[in-house]
Amino acid sequence: MKLSQFTYLIAICLLSVGQDSSAGGKLGIYGIYMAPRGPDARSYSDPGYGLGFHVVAPVSFFADIVAGVGGLEYVNLLSATTQFRDRVTGLRVEQQTEQGYFRLFLGGQVGGHGNGFLRPHAGINLAFVYYSISTDVVIPDDRNRENEIRQSLRSEGNVIFGYDITFGLDLNFSNTIALDGGVKYLKSFSVPQQLGEGSVRVHPYYLQIYFGIGVSFDMIRDR
Repeated sequence: MKLSQFTYLIAICLLSVGQDSSAGGKLGIYGIYMAPRGPDARSYSDPGYGLGFHVVAPVSFFADIVAGVGGLEYVNLLSATTQFRDRVTGLRVEQQTEQGYFRLFLGGQVGGHGNGFLRPHAGINLAFVYYSISTDVVIPDDRNRENEIRQSLRSEGNVIFGYDITFGLDLNFSNTIALDGGVKYLKSFSVPQQLGEGSVRVHPYYLQIYFGIGVSFDMIRDR
């Protein structure tokens, strides 16, 4: 099953869970700032920005207290360019490295999911985390970027498990639009050092700050 199909299946399942609930679920999109914490993460990644999507669906039996959560996130953890210049010819060569962090998560959330304006919540999610890294050597053309010469030195990725603990606050406007923000503590298990160099394993964790907007299921159904 492809990742997009799996994500669609999660969304359908969560939507069906929340249809009979008196509390409103939501679809949300949010911006992310993620900072590495501890030596394992700081050694191999920089603070980065990204984008996330999530589905929050209250469980009917615990409508105003418990909800299921699922979503996708992407953060650019490293974007670095190192320049080398030949002393004789003046030829400039660049080494460009990109490191991405994809996360598919599923879990639960406890807090206010009813009709109130202030809806604090806390949750725990399990996740599949995909680390990707690529390094290219580029001879740039400053007059026309399409004429640059690019050679891929390395491109690989690894899938590992992780989890997060989330604390947030939802501002509910008329049960249609909600502003949602909070912090997440994210942990990844046993990532290869530099995603493949050597045999040393690292166990990075991150602090994530997010802020976004959500649209209620009721508003979507009314349309």
